[in-house]
Amino acid sequence: MNYPLLIFFGIIPSIIWLLFYLRKDVLPESNSMILKVFIIGMIATLPAALIELGMSDYFRQIPCPKAYALGLFCLLGIALPEELMKYLVVKIKVVSHAEFDEPIDAMLYMIIAALGFSAMENILTLFPFRQTIDLFSASWVRFVSATFLHALVSALIGYFMALSFFNIKNRLKLIFIGLTLAVILHGLYNFLIMMKGAPSMLGPIILLIILAIFISYAFKKVKKMKSICLYLKN
Repeated sequence: MNYPLLIFFGIIPSIIWLLFYLRKDVLPESNSMILKVFIIGMIATLPAALIELGMSDYFRQIPCPKAYALGLFCLLGIALPEELMKYLVVKIKVVSHAEFDEPIDAMLYMIIAALGFSAMENILTLFPFRQTIDLFSASWVRFVSATFLHALVSALIGYFMALSFFNIKNRLKLIFIGLTLAVILHGLYNFLIMMKGAPSMLGPIILLIILAIFISYAFKKVKKMKSICLYLKN
């Protein structure tokens, strides 16, 4: 196994999307902060994976039709722990930091954490592959699918976080809505790719396109918001 090559193909999809989204910030974040959040996002993959393994055994034993059990597992066994872990990375390590001073930072740091998470997920997914062409092919597929999805649904959470800073009364409600939407969309994506036939092909593509369009709109809207005062984050 060529481990440097494995790590390269695992991380490169996240790096490309990271460079794309960082261009949206007029006042760039420090490289040290970006690297810190990215690495913590990678680490957050491990507890999420352990939860998913435990939940997998649980949902296999549920006495209900296979499709329902699969749907519940995609939603509660995969999407929920993954989105929660990515959110906690930003909530615990970023929100109170001095560099977190613009509404757009909520979306950007959620994307950074998500891309770190996806980078580690990619490495674990590519581990069984041995040939360079197989690593390249699988890496490319994840670049336009799973890695992109992680960035988009986490950006969605970041959008509602940004809104919550200007609506103190409904802050928890807005964050809950963002997390819930991200979990539902993430779970739906996972469920669709496990289906057979046309839904497994067209469904995820349509979902990604709709999400990408909305996130583009969200970035434009958040850019128009005023800078976040420190007291709004407390």
